[in-house]
Amino acid sequence: MTLHVVYAIGTGHVVGALAHTGADAPADAAALVGRALPLRVALSDGSIATLPLSAGKLGVAAVDDEPGALADPLAFGVELTSEDKPKPELVRLAEWDDDVALAKDGITIKVQVPANRITPVVALISDEQDTHVLTGEIPAQQAQVKLPVTLTAGSEHGVLVLAAGWSGHLGMEKVT
Repeated sequence: MTLHVVYAIGTGHVVGALAHTGADAPADAAALVGRALPLRVALSDGSIATLPLSAGKLGVAAVDDEPGALADPLAFGVELTSEDKPKPELVRLAEWDDDVALAKDGITIKVQVPANRITPVVALISDEQDTHVLTGEIPAQQAQVKLPVTLTAGSEHGVLVLAAGWSGHLGMEKVT
């Protein structure tokens, strides 16, 4: 059996995993997921928010067997070699308290420990029929960033946060 993962190119997060026998999986993410990989979040009213990750921002890698990647893909990441090729070993990403806060004027993402280097961040926020795709970075020696977006007070949204080096956050958040 071979394990292939789909990962976010900007942060290295595994966002999907496929274990199969037989022929190799396609090297192109679009051949596996179509135009986008939809991640879904249940909202409190029973509706489902869909957060589509564009296939153009995704990569595919054949990796060593890691059963945990099938159960909790956002807890793992792909590291690249100096030639920008995925390494075969997945890395277990640091866990955090999913400190994500939505406000009318943006999303604040806070990790536990400041890194010595810039931490790239990608956030997707559902908003009725649209999805806000935000990118930014947590500066070196700091532990948080606020990304601007306009939201309605009291509204609920599906949220995906990928901060490089930290496990991914996928859940429902309410605007305070």
